[in-house]
Amino acid sequence: MKILMAHNFYQQHGGEDKCFFAESELLRVNGHDLSTYTLHNDAISYIGGIKAAGLAVWNRGAYNELSGLIRSKKPEIVHFHNTFPLMSPAALWAAKHHECAVVCTLHNYRLICPVGTLIRNGRICEDCTRRMIPWPGVVHGCYRDSRLASAAVASTLFIHRLLQTWSDKVDSFIVLTEFARGKFIEGGIPADKIFVKPNFVDPDPGPSEGGRDYALFVGRLSPEKGIDTLLTAWNKLAHKMTLRIVGAGPLSSQVMSASSQLEEVEFLGHKQTSEVMDLMAGAAFVVVPSIWYETFGLVIVEAFAKAKPVIASRLGAMTELVREGYTGLHFEPGNPDDLAAKVTWAVDHPREMRTMGQNARDVYVKNYGAERNYRRLVEIYQSALAAARGTRNSTHQ
Repeated sequence: MKILMAHNFYQQHGGEDKCFFAESELLRVNGHDLSTYTLHNDAISYIGGIKAAGLAVWNRGAYNELSGLIRSKKPEIVHFHNTFPLMSPAALWAAKHHECAVVCTLHNYRLICPVGTLIRNGRICEDCTRRMIPWPGVVHGCYRDSRLASAAVASTLFIHRLLQTWSDKVDSFIVLTEFARGKFIEGGIPADKIFVKPNFVDPDPGPSEGGRDYALFVGRLSPEKGIDTLLTAWNKLAHKMTLRIVGAGPLSSQVMSASSQLEEVEFLGHKQTSEVMDLMAGAAFVVVPSIWYETFGLVIVEAFAKAKPVIASRLGAMTELVREGYTGLHFEPGNPDDLAAKVTWAVDHPREMRTMGQNARDVYVKNYGAERNYRRLVEIYQSALAAARGTRNSTHQ
């Protein structure tokens, strides 16, 4: 196939960017003719906030650039990982104008929630998911704690719902879990266009049975990731087990302060993937204390690949990925006492945790390797091509 992969990078590197690179490489090694079109949010500082808000609704420059690339490369499929904010939904119109099959991966909940996380003030919030105009997100200033910025995002969602961009200009949506699929169907995305394909870890880092001297957290240091719950739980632990925290984000200073006050907490900052894998090799288990509906949780699958069990919040996709008592443990979201209790149990039951780690490795091999993921991606592409052909035929009759 001839494929064009498009992505709008965030200012801080994250899971969506990793998926874009991983899937691009997956397609290349399998012999596909791949082109890419990317923008980066670092440009916002040069453009200015007000102009960037307008571009989020419709970026004519991106429309023209992508159109030119499509004319040059002639892809059959254009696969979007993120268009927010600079690429804008105009890019979807450009791809469909040139009669390409259009695929979109929904890495977050942006199409049904202005802030993209379905969380407000530390609690799950679905006030906007079924509304044509997501006005609660504007009233509460959910995006960047700004009503003006939230209004810009809400306007993008409202305008493109009116224009039927999501239903008419996209042939197939990819979501990462069945849980996320259900949420998007509730939010009005056509069910027959939504396909489940998880993320994957490649190359296989190989299992590790060594170490087990510490617990590990890896992720963005932001409120929805449950950092407060994690630090409070560690302050309550009777067992003096070391917690190593890897990541960066708005709560970095809070984590650094906690590491200076709690002897058992070590803040390691941002690390490259290879370094994260080395740290997982020495960990007893990985902790994922998120308080939002994670659309996937790549760190969980990375832990599974290293044969490490996961202690995760009993919430959303995490309950789908982590099987209680088989590949890890669950605790009540936002409850540091329950998390501390589960960590204590894990420390007291090393044999059971090792068995869970072995199970986790089996689950990775069966479900989250590159080969299986590639087959599923091709199936979705073929479905998108068939849908696009059907649309063209009906239009031209």
